Amino acid sequence: MKNSWYESGLKFKCTECGKCCTGAPGYVWVTEKEMEAMAAVLDISLKEFMRKYTRRIGQRFSLLESKTTYDCIFLKDKKCQVYKARPTQCRTYPWWPQNLRSEQTWKETAQACEGIHEEAPVVAFETIEGQRRLSEENR
Repeated sequence: MKNSWYESGLKFKCTECGKCCTGAPGYVWVTEKEMEAMAAVLDISLKEFMRKYTRRIGQRFSLLESKTTYDCIFLKDKKCQVYKARPTQCRTYPWWPQNLRSEQTWKETAQACEGIHEEAPVVAFETIEGQRRLSEENR
């Protein structure tokens, strides 16, 4: 993917604002390994974690969200309660393929993500690509 529009890197630094964890209905896909890690952070069993915090969608599991605000179930006071064990889908934001299609889609992503701004450090192309690929594998 060299010669892409972002080959010189992109400016980003997560502020942990929680905006990427709210605002629209959707799915946060989680693997059993990720659920185990989050359950450990919460000091509960995997079975209890799955019962309280996930829903089954076909053959996969997704984290629950608020039925009124669509906030992730773990977003409290704009902070992630399982940040150290957050799923791959969360770890790879904003490097999702749909955000990197063009400069325009990146600018649109910046409207919702305060970590994308001129004063942020440049993230190297190789790092971005690694995160993008990981995001694609997680779909």
